[in-house]
Amino acid sequence: MATISTILWDVGGVLLTNGWDHHERAAVLSHFGVDREAFEQRHPEANDAWEKGLISVEEYLSRTVFDGPRQFTPGDFVEAMKAQSKRLDDSALGILADLAASDTVTLGMLNNEARELNDFRIQKFHLTDYFDLFLSSCYVGLRKPDARIFRLACDVLQRKPEEMAFVDDRPANVQAAKDIGMHGIVYEGAEKLKLELMDLGLLQWA
Repeated sequence: MATISTILWDVGGVLLTNGWDHHERAAVLSHFGVDREAFEQRHPEANDAWEKGLISVEEYLSRTVFDGPRQFTPGDFVEAMKAQSKRLDDSALGILADLAASDTVTLGMLNNEARELNDFRIQKFHLTDYFDLFLSSCYVGLRKPDARIFRLACDVLQRKPEEMAFVDDRPANVQAAKDIGMHGIVYEGAEKLKLELMDLGLLQWA
């Protein structure tokens, strides 16, 4: 097996809570009294464009929330969205920090996230302290599980797929990485991830 020199990481569900998944949407919509069914009908198409960096948060909200007068502002809504971001209870941040401190492997962020939330999460949780590069969907115009985002990572880093590992909590995204030859790891908690990374020689046995 080729030596793994790079680990790509999802963020929501691995390091932090999800930025704007169904649980976060439900909480914010309930807080503002927005009809969830109507919102969810409009969300998928607008969210795809938003997460690819094709539209701003203002445009996303105009398509999904502000279809009429509201008792709150887009700014109020965005702040409530940001407030949903927290460190995951069983977070891999500690493992990521250890790997970053060891300086033995390249670490990249490869996640589906809209720019306004992505930039906020990077800053709030100091993710620049850990990652060497950021291949977020909003920066590259592609979303997982599209194989092109994984091939782009290989091109940017000038690595072969078999030299890279990818960690994500969603099996479909991991399978997409494996399909192009990467070593895929489904995140099922920090302790299990430690063991899997140890087996790959990326962490030292304690």
